[in-house]
Amino acid sequence: MGSVAKKHIISPMATGNGAYIVHRLLENHLPEYRVSGYHPNWTFLPFLLPKVASTYKASLIHTTPDYAIFFHRKSLPLVISFQNYVLDDWMRPYSSWIQRLHYSSDLRLWTLLAVKKAHAITAVSEFTARLARQNLNISQPIEIIYNSVDADIFAPQSFSNKTQKDIRVFYSGNLTRRKGATLLPAIAAKLQKNIRIFYTQGLRTRNILPSVSNLHPIGPVPFEEMPNRYNQMDILLMPTVREGLSLAVLEAMACGLPVVASDCSSLPEQIDNRKGGFLCPVGDVDAFAAKINLLADSPRLRKEMGQYNRSKVKRLYTLEGMVKKYQTMFEKILSKRL
Repeated sequence: MGSVAKKHIISPMATGNGAYIVHRLLENHLPEYRVSGYHPNWTFLPFLLPKVASTYKASLIHTTPDYAIFFHRKSLPLVISFQNYVLDDWMRPYSSWIQRLHYSSDLRLWTLLAVKKAHAITAVSEFTARLARQNLNISQPIEIIYNSVDADIFAPQSFSNKTQKDIRVFYSGNLTRRKGATLLPAIAAKLQKNIRIFYTQGLRTRNILPSVSNLHPIGPVPFEEMPNRYNQMDILLMPTVREGLSLAVLEAMACGLPVVASDCSSLPEQIDNRKGGFLCPVGDVDAFAAKINLLADSPRLRKEMGQYNRSKVKRLYTLEGMVKKYQTMFEKILSKRL
């Protein structure tokens, strides 16, 4: 990092989520950057977080806003990155009562305090930035830095299985209502007989869905195995209700898959409707099933959409671009403190 090469950027992050994966990518490509991971259960005792996620020797703290205030020090600059936003009223029907209470009270307060203390704020999509700005009345600038994937690792390995009669649909994520997992049995029931849905159990959930003949659990999948999993599939299904910027969608796009997703939040920024896949109304089981059936009947359309998606990832969501933007921001902040 040039003139600030001896500085230490520490990122205290809860493990088991997409934000942790993104920050680990930064760690792998910025020598001065270190992720200090902690189990998400420690957030039940947030005042202990500084003890379980070390920020020793930090010159700058970079983390998500929800628990950033517990790592803030007056002597250190703080950069917060909105990887998602769920504190608005629209998310209430998709949250448990304890989540609604948490979001409207302490978590909202902690997020507001982090915004107040932050030297810089980023968001992973235009949608996320706009929502956070409006819902929290943020006046300072929010820089958009899209999440990215390593397109050399997440890449098409072979298109040989894309013309097989047995069509494989992939659902990658936690089995929660927010992710639309509860819709999978109903969608599966409306698919053609040659279509099967394979679903992961996500990074945090370990439950399985009701038994349906063409709905298959594959358990938790280690991150390093995910490129192979995408390449075994034909279509990604993402019936979620809220995404900051979906890593699963980016990974599938980089691997050359078409995507059938909800028409909400940041997903229209990622998926160009009818070019890289199809966007369906939130919760519309019939629409999801119809678009999957349409793609299943057309190997040509799947290939064209998949190639379009990979091209878009290599154009707009490059790892080099993401790293460079964060690096530039860190350098600018740290150079002012020399």
